Amino acid sequence: MNQSRKFERIEARPITGALGAEISGVNISYPMSCAIADEIRAALEQYLVIVFRDQSLSLDQLKGFSTHFGGLCRVPYVGALQQHPEIIAVLKEPDEHNISTFGGTWHTDFSFLEQPPVASILYAEQVPDVGGDTLWVNMIAAYGALTPGMRHMLATLNAMHSGHVYGAARPPTDIATSRSIEISRNNPQADVERSHPVVRLNPITGDKALYVNPVYTTRFENMSEEESRGLLEFLYTHCTRPEFSCRFRWVPGSIAVWDNRYTMHLAINDYDGHRRSMFRTSTAGEVPVGPGVG
Repeated sequence: MNQSRKFERIEARPITGALGAEISGVNISYPMSCAIADEIRAALEQYLVIVFRDQSLSLDQLKGFSTHFGGLCRVPYVGALQQHPEIIAVLKEPDEHNISTFGGTWHTDFSFLEQPPVASILYAEQVPDVGGDTLWVNMIAAYGALTPGMRHMLATLNAMHSGHVYGAARPPTDIATSRSIEISRNNPQADVERSHPVVRLNPITGDKALYVNPVYTTRFENMSEEESRGLLEFLYTHCTRPEFSCRFRWVPGSIAVWDNRYTMHLAINDYDGHRRSMFRTSTAGEVPVGPGVG
């Protein structure tokens, strides 16, 4: 990853040795100078996940802050707020028990799109007193910890991604989901597979990251799901090792920004009987590129 950078206008305190930093010294509800915005973006590039506490944002202010990380985009298959189509509400009510929470499996947001979102921004309105944390893992560090032979092999591979969890071919039938989030199901278009490199290159820094995830990656290109399963499961287990991770405890008024290109994340579903209300935006993405073969 990039060398550490000291900041003049913000303070960035690392959360773990792997990734993540808590940013202080700035009120993001106010319009910010170009210099502060540049430092916040640099902190995201360095730490991959940045979090803020003690913020009070309207939905318009959330959108305004989000635009510092790119143009806002609408994500497919998940219902948005009627008055704010760029925002989705991530909500679980106290009476929703024994259901699958939104984002409750390790994943990278919407990796099945041709241009998956670059950044995700999540703002906490109401959270349980205990539980509901979010975990992230550093996919650059995970790639770097593989053996040279494995890195070389993976650099030649593409993987297929699809939104099959929203699709018609294999709709989920045995997992209850929150009624509070409008999710489109049984859409044949969601079953379309799209190829992305298994190793994703940051063309600016030269960093390389694993780019597969258990929700949307279906198989390796030109291989069957059965042939792909063993190696993919090894990679998922490897990527989610504790030494590549950070964990964030939400409080009302906290906000997190993460880089979808080089991380995976997981929402922990351990707060049945309590309300958790969040608002999320996404920024427009880019076509993933690989390192090539050399």
